[in-house]
Amino acid sequence: MAGGESWRPPRLCEDYWWEWKHCRGLRHAFHHYYAHGELPACGRWRDDYEACRAWERGRAAAAQEALCKSERARVMEKQKYAPVWTLRKSPPPEWYLPLDQDKQN
Repeated sequence: MAGGESWRPPRLCEDYWWEWKHCRGLRHAFHHYYAHGELPACGRWRDDYEACRAWERGRAAAAQEALCKSERARVMEKQKYAPVWTLRKSPPPEWYLPLDQDKQN
């Protein structure tokens, strides 16, 4: 991704714009506040949109670096959380047998 001519933003600029608009919406703000106890920080989407537009206008190296850094941070943030349960590699040995729901203890 070091080449200036062959590099493209990871997303379309309109995607950053719509993510910013969605983030600022009342429904999303309410849900985020309910789930996390704080209002969402939407500034990063706006900054990414501005950097994307700057890159489209003049192929600015600073805008390219800002977009790459932001996307890397977004991926690392998403990978930070471990799954709630461990995934199994194969089904249980007796998976085909009927359940004991009708049986009383």
